[in-house]
Amino acid sequence: MGNCLVAQSGGPTAVINASLAGVIKANQLDPLYERVLGGIHGIEGVLAGKLYDLTDIPESELEILKQTPSSALGTCRYKLKRGQDADFTRLMEVMDENDIDTMFYIGGNDSMDTVDALSEWAASSGSSKRFIGIPKTVDNDLVPPDHCPGFPSAAKLANLITHATRLDYDAYTRPEVFVLETMGRDAGWLAASCCLTGDVDLLVLSEVAFDRDAFLDRVQAKMDETGSCYIVVSEGARYADGAYLSAGESANDGFAHAVLGGAALTLKQMIVDAGIAPRGVVQDLSRAARSSNFAQSKVDVTEAFDLGISAHMRSADPTFTAKVVGVARGADADGGYEARYFAGPASEFANFVKEFPREWILGDYQGVSAEALDYFRPLIAGEPAIIYGANGLPKTIKPYNLR
Repeated sequence: MGNCLVAQSGGPTAVINASLAGVIKANQLDPLYERVLGGIHGIEGVLAGKLYDLTDIPESELEILKQTPSSALGTCRYKLKRGQDADFTRLMEVMDENDIDTMFYIGGNDSMDTVDALSEWAASSGSSKRFIGIPKTVDNDLVPPDHCPGFPSAAKLANLITHATRLDYDAYTRPEVFVLETMGRDAGWLAASCCLTGDVDLLVLSEVAFDRDAFLDRVQAKMDETGSCYIVVSEGARYADGAYLSAGESANDGFAHAVLGGAALTLKQMIVDAGIAPRGVVQDLSRAARSSNFAQSKVDVTEAFDLGISAHMRSADPTFTAKVVGVARGADADGGYEARYFAGPASEFANFVKEFPREWILGDYQGVSAEALDYFRPLIAGEPAIIYGANGLPKTIKPYNLR
């Protein structure tokens, strides 16, 4: 019986460690592998031979691991590219040196592409090594799952902040606008979810080309009507020519993606410069949406953990490789929401972007349809039982990359 490897990559989520805990727990219940080894700092650390033994993590620590934000193993932005044979060869050496048969990779779009690339290379080189993906992303832009672990908790936090800041905003009589910015480089799922609160006046998404004049007309109309305007914008909002609204665009985040941040500030200044309001307030959720373990969705934690178990369980089949597990939307006996778990080829998960459906977007920046709200509502339901420390804060483990 060989060992397995599990690693995390890309931006963390509030429940990424629940998937890690799922793999560990599954192997404790059904030891398909002699040892469960964690890759420190994703594929980058694995290439350097940095591994941590997770096999016998006690139940008490696993429970705290599930509620610990960030990536407990550390993460990376290292892109394993096809054609870089030295990296592929080195990875196989590390796996051989540690008697590793199977690698589980927890990550987003680029990480699922890594699973696909590694599987292709192993097959072409005659290697029996197996590679399995477990998805995560607050952007919710992976195809083909109904939704991705990490998104429901980010949406829950975004809704909590939206409602709380709307109440704070409405306490004042002075004329000003409020602009909240969410993450979402290529898709507006997180920004759109804020409409669940009923507090959003105008919504700006990346799926609809930004029209400056039409937008300012809507802001002016809202200010004339009520004296206030609460706006939510996705960081990836862009003009018809593809240029981002964001004032913080940079060339490369390590995966050749634009580094965004500043769309809300841009909108606020645009409104002020147009003379519609003398001032504005900007709230950028940024990393708070992906690291707020105190606002986890119970549905999200449960599904993230179950996907870790599902990936491990399916790996009992020696032919199970080049696959990614995911969540499909089902219904229970009473017609309520229920998760269904499936697995599909890694090639179908990688290098595609699932945009927020255009048919769910209302015109003139007016928000989203009832169908969209029905989609979001069950995902943010419930809160897990948080374990608190003596300092009154949620307990967290010491990250394995810092031990």
